[in-house]
Amino acid sequence: MNYEMMAYVLMNIAKVEGFLMLIPAIVSLIYGERDVALKIFEIALVSAGVGMVFTRKRPTRSELFIKDGLLIVGLAWIIFSIIGSMPYFLTGSIASPIDAFFETVSGFTTTGSTILTDIEALPIGILFWRSFTHWIGGMGVLVFVMAIIPLSGGNTMNIMRAEVPGPTVDKLVPKTKQTAKILYYIYIALTALEVILLMLGGMPFIDSLTNSFSTAGTGGFCMKADSIGYYNSAYVDGVITVFMILFGINFNLFYLVLLKKFKRIFKSEELRAYIAIIAVAIGMITWNIYTMYGSVLTSFRYAAFQVATIITTTGFMTTDFNLWPTFSKGILLSLMIIGACAGSTGGGIKVSRVLITFKYIKSEIKKVIQPRSVSNITMDEKLIDDTVTKNVSAYLLIYTIIIIVSFILITLNEFDLETSLTSVITCVNNVGPGFGKLVGPTGNFSVFSTFSKLVLSLDMLLGRLEIFPILFLFSPRIFNRRF
Repeated sequence: MNYEMMAYVLMNIAKVEGFLMLIPAIVSLIYGERDVALKIFEIALVSAGVGMVFTRKRPTRSELFIKDGLLIVGLAWIIFSIIGSMPYFLTGSIASPIDAFFETVSGFTTTGSTILTDIEALPIGILFWRSFTHWIGGMGVLVFVMAIIPLSGGNTMNIMRAEVPGPTVDKLVPKTKQTAKILYYIYIALTALEVILLMLGGMPFIDSLTNSFSTAGTGGFCMKADSIGYYNSAYVDGVITVFMILFGINFNLFYLVLLKKFKRIFKSEELRAYIAIIAVAIGMITWNIYTMYGSVLTSFRYAAFQVATIITTTGFMTTDFNLWPTFSKGILLSLMIIGACAGSTGGGIKVSRVLITFKYIKSEIKKVIQPRSVSNITMDEKLIDDTVTKNVSAYLLIYTIIIIVSFILITLNEFDLETSLTSVITCVNNVGPGFGKLVGPTGNFSVFSTFSKLVLSLDMLLGRLEIFPILFLFSPRIFNRRF
């Protein structure tokens, strides 16, 4: 293992986060929150200062291998979350360090679950930081750092593969740093476009900016306690619905749009399945809730928004879907688990894994019926390697085990079954709200014990980093230099 290079990367993480914190500090000053601004400035200077001291000299050996990449990603997200929780705790916005850590992990992992009970009482600078963590974490903490700092002379793709969600991760161009830059150019452009469109709908600039941060990161933190429902605007709902769906698409496809390779886009089975799932879900829920709203257009508006916010794991709210019929809630729960596309900012299992799983099942059934037949699994007219299929199977097995173990631990709170189960599912899949009165769209996670908050924080990290980087931190093999 290359410990020197690992330390160099982690200190770069601290340095970058320190500079990022200067932005909410400036926002606090603009809104006259001098004390809050000074506290955030102090945290930013310490973080950036320590990082700069330990990154003055670049290690002579810069190669990073798979083991290094996994360890760096796991540690980086924990360190980033600990530092990121300081503005909440030291400004007094959140009294408990565990609660501050939970809120920060929820922000960076783009989950959107919150322990806050009076959101609008917080300083503007803190609310800005809260949504900004979604935007930073959406594309990936280390992808962001790689886009602005040359981390290594080789094998940085091992970091990107460990952090970017999906069964497979490919370079857009030969250099990883350039790939990271392209991804962020697309990310920034889409975010800016959404800000402009929301402002055209009459939304204040700061609201447009923070809501766009949360949409881009598919997170769901909002400056208003009633979430997007506060604005009570069909236009706003429509704009955010469209952008949530866009940010749930594999960003490689946006790059293909820039290259005008539209045929390759239309060949994407994952994209076609993603759009089909959204369309069918909206249609079924619109039909199911029609009697509640008495209007097809109103039913469609709420159905479309909630389907988009759940499948992309954003977690915004325009209505209390906890009051919807069980059929509609069942669809939403299924969408929570399926999630968005690989290579997007969304969470969940990912549509590509669902497709690969169904194709694998079909292949195995065919082998039972016709033992001598050869059945290959393909995606986008390309043969899927057996290693990918095995990785997907292993992922789903570990995912199920994590859900079961976490659920058992959460039941120690003695909450009802719906609350206990969906609180785990929503955190592992980085969605935000669950079902039930306590953790539904109008509830929060403040009622959970300290132990449960730590369990759910771990679940959020496991879900965002797709399990393996975090599990690797607990592996005895981490200390085996021969591995």
